[in-house]
Amino acid sequence: MSSPSTTQKHPWHMVDPSPWPAVGAVAALLMAFGLIWFAHEGPIWVFLGGAALMIVTFWGWWRDVIAEGTFQGHHSDSVSTGLRLGMILFIASEVMFFFAFFWAFFHSSMPIFSKVAATAWPPEGVRPLYTWSLPFLNTLILLSSGATVTYAHHALRKGDRRNTVIGLALTIALGALFTAIQAYEYGHAAFKFKDGIYSSTFYIATGFHGAHVIIGTCFLIVCLFRAAKGHFTPEKHVGFEAAAWYWHFVDVVWLFLFTFIYWWGAAGYKGPY
Repeated sequence: MSSPSTTQKHPWHMVDPSPWPAVGAVAALLMAFGLIWFAHEGPIWVFLGGAALMIVTFWGWWRDVIAEGTFQGHHSDSVSTGLRLGMILFIASEVMFFFAFFWAFFHSSMPIFSKVAATAWPPEGVRPLYTWSLPFLNTLILLSSGATVTYAHHALRKGDRRNTVIGLALTIALGALFTAIQAYEYGHAAFKFKDGIYSSTFYIATGFHGAHVIIGTCFLIVCLFRAAKGHFTPEKHVGFEAAAWYWHFVDVVWLFLFTFIYWWGAAGYKGPY
């Protein structure tokens, strides 16, 4: 039995010292430095090394959190509430992150702000992507993935592990398909990143969204393995909730991207596709 002086008298989880925040910060620095260096015709190995270290960080950090919440019982109701609040605040910060990209696009595309837009938008010589081809297909795919992750969530709340796994697997497959189509779209676009303000704002907004889709897909893959092993219960599945909220956020951002950047942003183009 624990002595009175060592017995925990509160519901909070006092986290043990962990190396992963520091390791993750080093990995992020290497990735950022490596990507900038590669953009200036340097080698790619610095970025790849940082990415490999980041994957190790993900593996180690997730392993520790899963152990703390699932096997050691540290995630009390109070801790779970704090985790949910933290995820909400994180998504709120992501909203502002994308708001900056949308502001850059609107600032460049509206005549009241931009001399380029006063002439034409898209600018002369830019052939945008046809809205109702691959962009519209990707919209249908991502909206469908929102439905499948909701299906998985409802199954989990009913204690139906089989359909939870099926719903997650379908969501992951749709997310991977979205990423593959967007990569194909980038490879066949008539404009490149350095081709002016239209291409810069287009790629920075859609590219960062694509990165978020990849991150969300990884998040869901972890949830798939956890669901298959029975880590989640109808009462305790904060990790799944966080992944589902993040995925729905990615869905909503894409709707704004499709509406304003792909559709509205290309409405002034009158040439052939």
